Amino acid sequence: MLAFLIQYMAPIMFAALVVFLLLGYPVAFSLAANGLLFALIGIELGLFRPDFLQALPERVYGVMSNDTLLAIPFFTFMGLILERSGMAEDLLDTIGQLFGTIRGGLAYAVIFVGALLAATTGVVAASVISMGLISLPIMLRYGYDRRVATGVIAASGTLAQIIPPSLVLIVMADQLGRSVGDMYEGAFLPGLMLSAMYAGYVFLVTMISPKSAPGLPVEAVDFREDDGRRGLLSLLILTIVSGLAGWFVMTGRLSTLVAPVFPAFGRLTKPPVMNGADFVVLTMFCGIVLAFAAAIVNHLGDRLLKKRFLSRLAQEVTFVMVPPLFLIFLVLGTIFIGVATPTEGGAMGALGALILAILKGRLNIGLVRQATEATAKLSSFVIFILIGARVFSLTFYGVDGHRWVEHMLVSLPGGEFGFLVFVNIFVFLLAFFLDFFELAFIVVPLLGPAAEKLGIDLIWFGVLLGVNMQTSFMHPPFGFALFYLRSVAPSEPYTDRLTGERMQPVTTGQIYWGATPFVVIQVLAVALVITFPQLVMHYKSTGAQIDPSKVDIRIQMPDLDLPPLDLGQPPEIK
Repeated sequence: MLAFLIQYMAPIMFAALVVFLLLGYPVAFSLAANGLLFALIGIELGLFRPDFLQALPERVYGVMSNDTLLAIPFFTFMGLILERSGMAEDLLDTIGQLFGTIRGGLAYAVIFVGALLAATTGVVAASVISMGLISLPIMLRYGYDRRVATGVIAASGTLAQIIPPSLVLIVMADQLGRSVGDMYEGAFLPGLMLSAMYAGYVFLVTMISPKSAPGLPVEAVDFREDDGRRGLLSLLILTIVSGLAGWFVMTGRLSTLVAPVFPAFGRLTKPPVMNGADFVVLTMFCGIVLAFAAAIVNHLGDRLLKKRFLSRLAQEVTFVMVPPLFLIFLVLGTIFIGVATPTEGGAMGALGALILAILKGRLNIGLVRQATEATAKLSSFVIFILIGARVFSLTFYGVDGHRWVEHMLVSLPGGEFGFLVFVNIFVFLLAFFLDFFELAFIVVPLLGPAAEKLGIDLIWFGVLLGVNMQTSFMHPPFGFALFYLRSVAPSEPYTDRLTGERMQPVTTGQIYWGATPFVVIQVLAVALVITFPQLVMHYKSTGAQIDPSKVDIRIQMPDLDLPPLDLGQPPEIK
């Protein structure tokens, strides 16, 4: 028995941690207690050197002095301010009106707004709760199938897990020892792809079962012109013109056009070297600046001259969309183009959220206090888990657990492909019981070295795991997004405040069944990221590309005219 314990100390230690977690003990204390307990057992058996424990204070100090982790409270505070200032409500109301008459229009609006909230808040709980409170009653009022409605809301809220500025990507980059900015750029396209896949599922639902996701009745749609028209053509033209203008600027065509006449302005408008994510974000920024300017001119013309060239719908959509889009550029754009670090971007985002709340007239001491307290709780939660993980990993490394894990993973049949299949299935199953913070702090540090040894790019590997761990929010029965939605969905029969109709509650089973198709979609997204690595690897395309085979590595010394060396006469030996 003693020999068995000595030989298999590392797997026994990991299994004991799983038992602690399943028994319901807090994660941070389970990690720390497990690490200290097995450190004492290892010392007694001669497997663990007591000197290792001397590194513990330094590891704790390393956590506290980690500048990268400062981005977590900044982004959390930004998200909570935006959520409590009513931005989500304004977006859902306006975008819901935009898509309203289309079959599944409210579901499309929830997905669209979920992606926007993900890019501005990075907090899953805020997105799910906001959309659950605002959209779910409307979707139920107009006859949406409860499974479709709850599934769309929960899944769209979890986009905050993978679309930057996601908190889990910050933790993932820290655990893998890679740049948060590169992790953000790598995750940008997979996040957009996942949003498109959700919309594709809604489209299939509306084709197969139109009654499951009907459009809004005509009388429920506002923002009409005096003659009753929607004004969609005006919005379409504004979108196309703004997008083309942004593309015209960011491809350098504006610089080429004006440089012969105004050389200084031509140099000023010359775009930097960009990869795909940079180009998309900066093009979007140029487009929204033009659209916002057009909306302001239209508003002033309507007020002063009673003349408008944009419809009411186009103007309302522009005024509601521009603030979050501008905040996206302020945060992601400055990080992508290298002007700011993620921590600095988070600080600017938090300041921008406060400014937006002031402009909306919704900032007060109570709002700031609530957001600050919630930010402090979440940040403390993360730090305590990280400290516990440091204690656990110190003992695990001390008993050569990392070597055991690396040897087991590297020797899997199938090489790199076999490793990826095993790891993704393993993480998918663990996500039934652990949330993304626990997976990122416990599992990722064990998988990273093996992936690096197999030659896998760790940014791509981190984004792949991020897409996989997104399922941890959607897994029945422990998915946190499902719990968040359950907390705000009606659990008893209620009377609709607008129609006065008696409505049936939303059951937990309906929430679980609604989430299942989206879990399947997330698994398909994992397969697509594995099959098409360039979805992530585009982050490497910035800067000059060098062919190593054409680099001359010969070292040639220049001819130097040196003075003669005079060593003088040797001393006389007596």
